[in-house]
Amino acid sequence: MSQIQENIRHLISSLTETPCQLVAISKTKPVSDIMDAYEAGQRHFGENKVQELAAKYEELPKDIKWHMVGHLQRNKVKYIAPFVHLIHSIDSLKLLKEVNKQAEKAGRTIDCLLQVHIAEESTKFGFGPEELTPLVQSDALQSLEHVRVVGLMGMATFTEDESQIKREFSSLHTLFEQLKSIQLPDNVKMQELSMGMSGDYPLALACGSTMIRVGSSIFGARNYA
Repeated sequence: MSQIQENIRHLISSLTETPCQLVAISKTKPVSDIMDAYEAGQRHFGENKVQELAAKYEELPKDIKWHMVGHLQRNKVKYIAPFVHLIHSIDSLKLLKEVNKQAEKAGRTIDCLLQVHIAEESTKFGFGPEELTPLVQSDALQSLEHVRVVGLMGMATFTEDESQIKREFSSLHTLFEQLKSIQLPDNVKMQELSMGMSGDYPLALACGSTMIRVGSSIFGARNYA
């Protein structure tokens, strides 16, 4: 068994107490590494660049469920609309409208998560928490027939301070539960809470994450050369 397969199996065995979807983040990694994880039974993979995602989709088995986890520009949605399983990084109504337009062209309905800005760093994208209720209840969102908002995504501050990370994840979980409790249109369902990466996923799980995005703990350090 390869190191990647051992890492996958170790991770999955650690998730038995908390039902959670593992998304293997394969950015910068070769197709051979992804196939290694695939052969260990992993089917959900995530990429943060459209070009890399589209290229890997062409080369790899078609039962892979591809997740777009990085910042998504509107002019690139068309390249992934025919096949993407879930877009984690919806950070504006304009982007959601573009996804709807391209999904209609592809004859599909695309599942999306609304990215929420929870980190104290200013570099992260996302909606402010106060924007969410008006957005999900808006006529503009309700009119989009080819997208389905299925939950929220957030990234905690990159810090060693676990209390801060836990505070940020807890605030997102609270928001998720609040949205679940209100009247939502047919194309909005609060089912998935995508939070937690290699460095902080145990904290995210403790705070109610239903989906973790793990890269380096599976594939090793990334090569950005």
